[in-house]
Parts: sequence; C-alpha cells; structure tokens
Amino acid sequence: MRLDAIGVLGAGQMGAGIAQVAATAGHMVFLADVSHEAAEKGRAGIARRLNSAVEKAKMSRVEADAVLGRLHPVASVADFKDVGIAIEAAAENVELKRHLFQQLDAATPPGAILASNTSSISITLIAAATNRPERVIGMHFFNPVPVMKLVELIRGLQTSDATFGAVKALADQWGKTTTTAKDYPGFIVNRLLVPFLNEACDAVMNGVGTIEDVDASIQLGLNHPMGPFRLADLIGLDTILAIARVLHEGLGDSKYRPSPFLVKYVEAGWLGRKTGRGFYAY
Repeated sequence: MRLDAIGVLGAGQMGAGIAQVAATAGHMVFLADVSHEAAEKGRAGIARRLNSAVEKAKMSRVEADAVLGRLHPVASVADFKDVGIAIEAAAENVELKRHLFQQLDAATPPGAILASNTSSISITLIAAATNRPERVIGMHFFNPVPVMKLVELIRGLQTSDATFGAVKALADQWGKTTTTAKDYPGFIVNRLLVPFLNEACDAVMNGVGTIEDVDASIQLGLNHPMGPFRLADLIGLDTILAIARVLHEGLGDSKYRPSPFLVKYVEAGWLGRKTGRGFYAY
C-alpha cells in the first residue's frame, strides 16, 4: 500500500475533478470508470482544463505536464491494489454504491481508507457492504472540485477516529475547508439546498413566476451568484431528484416530496448542462 497513491472510481465531472485536485497536490492517481476508455476520457477532460489554465497564465506548462504525468487511467478497480485511499464518485444510487464498495473492499489493501463522494446517501449503509466499516467515510466535494473549497466529512456509525483524522488531514493538504456533518439524509448542504431548489420548481409549477423571473429574483434579491434553476442545471437535475428522493424516504416528511415539475424534466432527459438542455438550453 502506498500512502501517496490514490484511487478515484468515477471519471465523470466530480471524479475527474477530485483526480485533478489530488494529482495537483502531488499524489499518484489511478482513475477508473466503467471502462479504460471512459477513464481515458476523464483524463482528456482534465488535460483540457489544465491547458486552459496554462493559456490564462494560471499555471506553467511544466506544472500542467507534471499533473498529467501523475494521472493514470486504469481498466478497473483491480488496479487499486497499492492505493492508500480510494474515493468513489459514481451516480447517486445506493445499490450501485454498495456494489462498488464491495469491489473496492476486495481490490484495495486491507488498511486502505474507502471514501464516498455521495451527496446524500447513508455512509453507515455503504460501509456495511464492506469488511472494513471503520475505514469508510463520506468525503463530499462540490462542483467544480478544483474551485470549490468545501469538503463535507461524514462519519458513519462505524468510522474510526483514525480514519476521520487521516481524511481531514488529506483535505487540509489539498487546500480544502472541511465541515463535519452527521450521517443523516442530505448531510448539511443538500439538506438545506435541495428543498430550496425543489420549492423553486413547485413555485413555477404553481404559477408564482416564470423560471427566468424566479432566477432573477433570487439572484438579485438574495445576492446569490445564480438563481435556483441555473444552479440546478449546473448540478444536474437527475442528481437533485435522486437527493430529493433520499430526503423524502429517509426523513419521511411530505415537505421533501420531489416536485412533479422536476420529475418531468428528468423523465424527458433534460438533465442540465451535461445534456445540453435542462431548465435552460445550452
């Protein structure tokens, strides 16, 4: 096991961002996804972002090349055999995450820490799928990962003090600010954010205002950097719906019921920026 080696499972928007941050901090990063091609695609996206940073004089070409040199797309989690920590960044689906953690548990060294970037799902439930629940923790990053400073740390019922301390030290090393959330649905940020976004959907559905008027009112009236619908498109409507369902099921309160307006957009495949169409067209 190499403490300087990190495995990232998931090469999409969040996983690639985590991999970029880890590699920038000097770690050897093994990036896996459903296939080697998907992992290579994730690395290519990181390369584009680094090239943009070089063009804007935010980093040198030597620095960018060094970061890319530490990023290694791999065929599967079987290549995580030497990592000291593996971070999962897959879709917000509890059965998928439990399955992936079973794979990570089998592939990584017994002493390795397993972290999930879940934004709402129980860490205790995920950890129970492994033979090392004391070494499982939630490490919730925010999009875009290289820019956003916050990492929510979530301890499962079984998470040890040593695991928590090691992961907090790692996040500090990466220049992140950490907060600690209890292992309840949505944790801190999404417990507050997703009902807000969901209520915006209900407001438009009920004719209170248009999407554009709600966005302008919140952005200008509350001094938010963007309105709820622009933000929802950035996050991904499918992700928001998944979190809303976790809140509704986990907390059992009708106030968390997903808005039918949001559900329809997801059913249409209009998921936001990543599909070119959400509440707005891109």
